[in-house]
Amino acid sequence: MVQTIAEMFYETLRFDLPDALASKIGKAYVPISHRELQARVERLALALHARGMRVGDRVAFLAENRPEWAIADFTCAILGLVSVPIYHTLTPDQSAYIIQHSGARWLLLSTNAQLAKVKATWDRLPELETVLVLDAAVPLEAPKAFVTWDQLQTEGAELEARRPEVRAWAKERTPEDLLTLIYTSGTTGDPKGAMLSHGNLMSNILDTVEVAVAALRPERGDRCLSVLPISHVFERTGGHYTMFYLGIAIYYAESLISLPANLLEVQPVVLMAVPRIFEKIYARVRDMATSGGLLKRMAFGWASSTCHRAVRHLYLNRQPRGLLRLQLELADRILLSKIREKTGGRLRFCVTGGSALNPRIMEFFWAMGVPIYEGYGLTETSPILTLNRLGKVRPGYVGNPILRQYKDRPFLKLAPDGEILCAGPNVMQGYWRDEEATRDVFDSDGYFLTGDVGEFDRLGRVKITDRKKEIIVTNAGKNVAPQPIENALRADDYIEQAVLVGDHKNYLAAIIVPHLPALREWCQRKHLAFADDAEMVAHPKVHTKIMTRVNRVNAHLPNYEKVRKIALLDREMTAENGLLTPSLKVRRRVVNEVYRDTIAALFPVGD
Repeated sequence: MVQTIAEMFYETLRFDLPDALASKIGKAYVPISHRELQARVERLALALHARGMRVGDRVAFLAENRPEWAIADFTCAILGLVSVPIYHTLTPDQSAYIIQHSGARWLLLSTNAQLAKVKATWDRLPELETVLVLDAAVPLEAPKAFVTWDQLQTEGAELEARRPEVRAWAKERTPEDLLTLIYTSGTTGDPKGAMLSHGNLMSNILDTVEVAVAALRPERGDRCLSVLPISHVFERTGGHYTMFYLGIAIYYAESLISLPANLLEVQPVVLMAVPRIFEKIYARVRDMATSGGLLKRMAFGWASSTCHRAVRHLYLNRQPRGLLRLQLELADRILLSKIREKTGGRLRFCVTGGSALNPRIMEFFWAMGVPIYEGYGLTETSPILTLNRLGKVRPGYVGNPILRQYKDRPFLKLAPDGEILCAGPNVMQGYWRDEEATRDVFDSDGYFLTGDVGEFDRLGRVKITDRKKEIIVTNAGKNVAPQPIENALRADDYIEQAVLVGDHKNYLAAIIVPHLPALREWCQRKHLAFADDAEMVAHPKVHTKIMTRVNRVNAHLPNYEKVRKIALLDREMTAENGLLTPSLKVRRRVVNEVYRDTIAALFPVGD
């Protein structure tokens, strides 16, 4: 059995694909074959070794998804170097903290924009010795040594006779060797570096493949579109290592904005994405279908209703029968097939995680022949803990644990307060340079404390109900889990994002980003004039409209969970403006700070 990432790299070269990796250069995707990939990895390994890099040295990565990222990552795994991925959207201070805290000796850096971040913080990076640049211009004067990617490839080529040594170095790696430090998103406080070994990641890959392969059915020539940052552990394990292990070609999306075009160009079989991306695809489809007049809106509504009724059969890996089957075939002919073509026409396996997927969106994708399997995990668990199985899908649940037991103990179990606990080969070694934080996340039996509250159904499927640390406590002492309410609000066609507020207040309120295209169209139908989106969301009738939608959700909630007041924003919360983590989770602390005055207005003194 393959036990290390270094061993996995060499094992999977047998697929001998002409397009093991591919990236967009100019107007076309340019592939790199397995043979060329091996050559580039081994040349880089020889060059780094010749420059004195040794087992345990840290290499930080500050770059977007691209072949060089993967090449450098496999090189580090072979040499026993510890990779430290950094989200390319982080601020200079955040990036510098990770480089400094990890003690990185080298930094892989992509563009001038990333270089500018690092130059602003040179004095805080005493252990950083060398910067390896890809596209960035080498500064004429700098306190650090600089080397270009091409320069290292040339140095490695000059050592061509020693290339067989690289495979020997790969065989020296053990499952216990530290592979990577992945810093948590840091929704509160400074991020912590999860220490993940070769064995942690490799066990998670093998266990996940065993669960997923029946639904995935990998074939030679299959392609995966890599959308999420490889810096994110979900993409690193699932979209990077697992795809490579299965012999699926990895094509890098240019950006989220270019995703629709890249889907058509690549025609992927596999897509891994957080729910926010599937929400955006669905919203785009819905807007196109409902903006073309009454007949198109009626057709979309009928097709959605048909999907809702048919999908309960599809979740169980069955086909609907009789009239319902005919209706689904008609819906496919007039609408669903056209949408499927816009995803490239070949998607047969999608995976999502990180937060709850709206059941309405999930059923729509399933009904159009693009199944989305939900999973659940954390950075500290490499990351996958649960994944839906073929024929056992249940909306709102994130599937069964990928293992039943580990060393004669349950792989997952619930603490008395409902917290999910894990003991498995995928659990991290601890937090880098933080023994206290490490002790805090393990109980006396050695189980890792996920911080997530959940429950099991009778078939062992897991439902995540909330994060322990995000519980809102009202003045009446009621504990409120915000995520289920936020998810219910976001299910509305007029609500794009929602953040619940009201900790230690008399009632709950919400900051809401409306679905602006739908809202603009509604305003036009109501003959409401406005100069821009800011003026639109400030209009009293718009406020009343959205509050009416909120009250539809309130009707299904107990009194203490009802949203009493709302504030509308005219722009989306994104990772770029700092309100979402790079994995598109809400930074509640930052939202509370940025919109402090807005929130204060929702809770006037005396209320």
